[in-house]
Amino acid sequence: MTTGRALAGLYLPQIRMDFAAIERRARAAEEAGFHSVWFIDHLAPPARRDLDLLDAWTVATAVAMRTERLRVGHLVLCAEFRHPAMLAKMAAGLDIISGGRLELGMGWGSVARELVDYGFTDPGPAARARRLAETIDILRLLWTGEPVDFDGEHWRLREAVCRPRPVAGRVPIHIGGAGTRLTMPLVAGRADWWNCPSSAAGRLAELSRSSGAARISVQHPIGLAASSATREEVVETTRRRFGAWGGVIAGTPDEVVAALAREREAGAELFICQFHDFGAPETIRLFAEEVLPALG
Repeated sequence: MTTGRALAGLYLPQIRMDFAAIERRARAAEEAGFHSVWFIDHLAPPARRDLDLLDAWTVATAVAMRTERLRVGHLVLCAEFRHPAMLAKMAAGLDIISGGRLELGMGWGSVARELVDYGFTDPGPAARARRLAETIDILRLLWTGEPVDFDGEHWRLREAVCRPRPVAGRVPIHIGGAGTRLTMPLVAGRADWWNCPSSAAGRLAELSRSSGAARISVQHPIGLAASSATREEVVETTRRRFGAWGGVIAGTPDEVVAALAREREAGAELFICQFHDFGAPETIRLFAEEVLPALG
């Protein structure tokens, strides 16, 4: 059983949502005592390029400036989009101006077509995973504030310096995914947190044995019904919107608690929720008041 209190994060992909709506939901999450809010990192929505999508880093920065305690991050930033030295500088800057509230979620690129269509090279999953490993190594070296020389397979630096340093001297790194061949070795060797996606939540106990010392978060689409009278409608809506994701949890607060308690027993500390109504403030408050305390 995990010690310490359970934490909640709000997953808020910035699709079909203007910034005013994002800000309202982030503020509601902060007021309810949520730990964090999380955005996505794509150049366009993967399945609907005709839709608007605000830039990941801009949104995280703006939300950090409009909140006081809520931590901000992405699930996940695509490492292929940014040179590691630039990312180290960006992360240190946002961490400082937010008062140390950045969580750096990293991945090696989940949509290969996006890389190709937008002019990035795609050397294949194995090479991208190795590039991510080097990127994380470079981030941690640069955050020391000392000159860095680095000779890797993919990146080379000479007397590179990143100052000022992050508030705590480093930023927590989250790695998302569940692949046993490429992702989990990265988690075990380099992550502060492992984010288990909803599609793999059923294998959390098994996969966690490969996560090393990383703390565990689990990401779920969650349909939270305020009462038994609305349960059927909420369950149907959640399955219609998110059923293809896997790992859907839907029902009354007691039912959601029962489902998440099993993952809590398996070591999960942070539950990152995409709600059936895309994070309406009343649903955020209901989760904070009736689900989170029951998870310990």
